Amino acid sequence: MINVLLADDHHVVRSALAALLSLEPDLTVVAEVERGDEVLAAARAARPDVAVLDVDMPGMDGLAAAAALHDALPGVATLILTGHGKPGHLRRALAAHVRGFLLKTAPPDELAAGIRKVAAGERVLDPKLALTAWDLADNPLTPRETDVLRLAAEGAEAPEIAERLHLSAGTVRNYLTAVVTKLNARNRTDAARIAREAGWL
Repeated sequence: MINVLLADDHHVVRSALAALLSLEPDLTVVAEVERGDEVLAAARAARPDVAVLDVDMPGMDGLAAAAALHDALPGVATLILTGHGKPGHLRRALAAHVRGFLLKTAPPDELAAGIRKVAAGERVLDPKLALTAWDLADNPLTPRETDVLRLAAEGAEAPEIAERLHLSAGTVRNYLTAVVTKLNARNRTDAARIAREAGWL
């Protein structure tokens, strides 16, 4: 029996997935959460074999949750579901040791097969996502620049970002200037939009 944790902030989607997976004789949903920052605690309590994570969730996105899960419970395989195949997400998924990456439009039997494969240690990748990633330029932002831009995109100003990242406000402004320049953006809002569309945030 393969124990599965489901994480999706849309209750209807999560319930539908749980109902579909319950029809499979070898799959059991042992935990359901609606926020990315609830994944790790739920996994520690339920000890799933596979965590199926929506890429976009409040609190923490599915890719960050997958990375945290891998660091704390490396035996839990992760499979990301996304409604839109942003190529940058695929690269972040690989860095987070995600074993599966499927579109939400995949047929239910494909999801069930994907869960079985990642539980067995294999990798699963939607072919459409693989083609999309092939032509994508690498993320030009450093991890620190990405952290700064993510907080700026949430509405934080330079002093708050500086405090949260233990930097000086001047250093934060320098990072934001570098980000805007690298992404050929008009301003930090435009930079956040560009980075989100590429899947880098």
